[in-house]
Amino acid sequence: MLKTLWATVRHGKIELLESAELPEGTKVLVTLLPDDENEFWLQASQKSLDEVWDNTEDDVYAQLL
Repeated sequence: MLKTLWATVRHGKIELLESAELPEGTKVLVTLLPDDENEFWLQASQKSLDEVWDNTEDDVYAQLL
């Protein structure tokens, strides 16, 4: 099973921002997130989220409560 963990690089080493049990020899995939691209990706994903959450078709479910 895949699991995503947030981490930062300090003094050339990757430090997890949360504790996790990683058995010795665990293979990891590291994706770099440049600081100057964070805003772009947040705005790009926000459009998709807005389309899902801000639609009037889901208002029918509120009537069931």
